Amino acid sequence: MEEEIQLYIETAEESMQDAIEHFRKDSSRIRSGKATPSMFDGVKVDYYGSQTAIAQVANVKAQDGRTLIIAPWEKTMLQAIEQAIFQANMGVTPQNDGEIIRIVLPMLTEERRLGLIKQASVLVENAKVSIRNARRDVMNEIKKAVKDGYPEDAGKTKEGVVQDLTNKYSALVDKMMEKKEQDIMKI
Repeated sequence: MEEEIQLYIETAEESMQDAIEHFRKDSSRIRSGKATPSMFDGVKVDYYGSQTAIAQVANVKAQDGRTLIIAPWEKTMLQAIEQAIFQANMGVTPQNDGEIIRIVLPMLTEERRLGLIKQASVLVENAKVSIRNARRDVMNEIKKAVKDGYPEDAGKTKEGVVQDLTNKYSALVDKMMEKKEQDIMKI
């Protein structure tokens, strides 16, 4: 029974790590003050009938702090990439010159920065809910094991371990949010 509970704890920790990774991915799409190629990680382009990430059909690089250059490997993809960026509704206007697509990011206003922080806060809450759900599931399994004969003091110890994991991952999300907030507010 000890091994079974340990397996539940490990599964919960994996779920918590997944929540962190999901938050990291989603928050990287929230634009801070500078241009980064990862802004387009979630944008898919129609590549011969299949939805493909822009990074797989073009070279995406930052020219400077506010300009991104997207150079497709096939010139026929320019139009499709431009359409995909418009459809992603990212608040940027691609400029197609026939060779490359240039994206100049406008300066963020104070109001827009606060909106982005709000957007990131929603992601934080979603990550924390996932972490708490993983905690709840393993706590229920531990309580069930105690009812089935697992020693109560060992169960309390395992619950403490799970709570420590929950605190650790919640604090990590808060720390990541703090850094993201600083990036957004930096002019």
